[in-house]
Amino acid sequence: MTEPANPFFSYEDDPDAPGWKRWQFRDPTRFNAFIEPLLVRVDEGLARVRMMPRHDHSNMRDQVHGGALLGFMDVALFAASRGFGVLSAGGAVTLDLSAQFIGGGRIGVPLEAHIELLRETGRMLFLRGLVVQEGEPTIASFSGTLRKSTPPAGLK
Repeated sequence: MTEPANPFFSYEDDPDAPGWKRWQFRDPTRFNAFIEPLLVRVDEGLARVRMMPRHDHSNMRDQVHGGALLGFMDVALFAASRGFGVLSAGGAVTLDLSAQFIGGGRIGVPLEAHIELLRETGRMLFLRGLVVQEGEPTIASFSGTLRKSTPPAGLK
């Protein structure tokens, strides 16, 4: 069964990364474009959400800026939820996001958020994750709660 097209997000196989889905906002003028494209893959109950940090994500230490990491964590919660099949685009808001910065991330090396869905209720999603990067210790840990909401017009 083919899913109906979403007017706001695309979620399609990535031809350059077999086994991964590309999750991307269709409007490049929105905040998400700052960290996109994002790749999503779900393996054995763990969602992997990948971004490629660029120079415009860097701080004065030439590492990934904490604000870019927080933005990535927030958006990754939604991308992971989409990958788990518990949320369609636009159907939730972030209630809380708690983060612990542990190490610095390198620019030009893919960052991944490894996210678990801890619990889903009728209106809430509880998730936790780690931001990791090949060859580095853990970059950050985080948890978040998403509240399912009525999707904006056009997503019903």
